[in-house]
Amino acid sequence: MPRFPDHLTGDGPHNPFPGVRVLERRLGREIPHQLGSNEGLDMPHRALRERFGDALAEHVYSYGDAEALGIRQRLAEQKGIPLEAMLVDAGADSLIALTLRAVTSPGETVVATRGTYPTFAYFARGEGARLVEVPYNEGPGRLAPDLEALAGAAHEERARLVYLANPDNPGGHLHRDEDVLALRERLPDDCWLLLDEAYHDFRDDADGEFGRRVLPGVVRLRTLSKAHGLAGLRVGYAIAEPETLAVMMKVRIHYAVSTLSQAAAETVLDAPGEVAAHVAAVRKRRERLATHLRELGADVLPSATNFVGVRLPTAELAAEVHKTLLDEGKLIARPADPALGHVLRITAVEDALAPGRLATLEQALRRG
Repeated sequence: MPRFPDHLTGDGPHNPFPGVRVLERRLGREIPHQLGSNEGLDMPHRALRERFGDALAEHVYSYGDAEALGIRQRLAEQKGIPLEAMLVDAGADSLIALTLRAVTSPGETVVATRGTYPTFAYFARGEGARLVEVPYNEGPGRLAPDLEALAGAAHEERARLVYLANPDNPGGHLHRDEDVLALRERLPDDCWLLLDEAYHDFRDDADGEFGRRVLPGVVRLRTLSKAHGLAGLRVGYAIAEPETLAVMMKVRIHYAVSTLSQAAAETVLDAPGEVAAHVAAVRKRRERLATHLRELGADVLPSATNFVGVRLPTAELAAEVHKTLLDEGKLIARPADPALGHVLRITAVEDALAPGRLATLEQALRRG
């Protein structure tokens, strides 16, 4: 089992401000009179109410539930994940940083795929980690993180953590569950696996048994930004053993998820039919977009996400298409890392399928 940094073992540090909602649960009763808090409880919020209405204003006075119990209860019921095995934070990005703070110390080595979701490398460097990157496994119809290379580097570099996005961003590749489990088994005993599952909900088997599992030595990250449409409110959750989450709580910002964000997340989670319909619509649009581009001769990568990856012959052509589209007011994604400079990523929204919307890319594909 991977270990935690020495300064986080033992008793404490403890959150000095658990908040009113947590305190109420500990006492088993409501606290109607908040006379010791320093929030702006008497602020009338006339301007806020005029613009957004009373319903929003009621969520802004007090700090949010530090344990986000309402979100976790709904996820536990819908996803079959144990309540005590989840921690809610301000999106998957925040959870990446939180995991690094909880399980690594400055100077220790972490391993990732070169060109994968760049926020991991950004936070790893910011935490003072030594970042080692391995190339993608690339071939006909394939752009995938190389699990053998990740495991090999973890041993050679004595890594404390390996990062894997599954499904991958920006490629869209989905590794089989058994291959992910095999990767965990091949890692050194003292090495964590950070499994970024931001696009998990778009898997065909998202609600399967593997998605519910709490894996030793693994921190799994998910988000409500994609399938639940809450990117602007920043809500995500980690799945890990309770002992691991307890250490993460020691270094977590206690009120990272606002009261408003929690209320919105609970509302959306209370409408699972709308979420399911959205996911189904995204999958259909993804296939329509992929089929359209393939018919133009594009090298479209298999995707288990809400986007389509297109691999162009050269990085120069990809850069030209990306710039021209941006000049036209159309933003698609091109990875910043030179290793994936030839890849473009297009979100499967209806706007991408509007006639002529991607004409610049279509023309480039016709030219071959």
